[in-house]
Amino acid sequence: MIYHCIRFTLKPDVSEEEREAGLAQMREHINAIPAIKARVVGPDIGGDYDYGAVSVIEDLDGYEEYMNHPAHLDMDRVGLPLIDKFVSFDITDDPDPAVGARIAEIHQRRYDTMPDIAELVSDLGEYSGSAAPGKHGN
Repeated sequence: MIYHCIRFTLKPDVSEEEREAGLAQMREHINAIPAIKARVVGPDIGGDYDYGAVSVIEDLDGYEEYMNHPAHLDMDRVGLPLIDKFVSFDITDDPDPAVGARIAEIHQRRYDTMPDIAELVSDLGEYSGSAAPGKHGN
């Protein structure tokens, strides 16, 4: 299993309406992707971020399906412009020592084939973790 986790802080000028609409779309998007077996979106409690989400995916094939699903891409295109600080990380029980590198490859292929997504990510105030462009998993 792969637990894909994100944490983020919104830009200070994001309105209440934009915040609510973005979170609602995020909840819809993770419910629309069959590869996601369990999910949660909500406030980040006890951390330095406003919100977070966890998506549980069975394997790397499902992870790639999730990353490239139209609902996820729509969410990125709408949500990333609202975000200031973002971190992503993955937790897995996959015993393959190359799983981190394979996750990084999925993200890199996504950036290589979807330059608009790569640009949105590059425009974030702060972005780190498994999905950061040019990073390679452990």
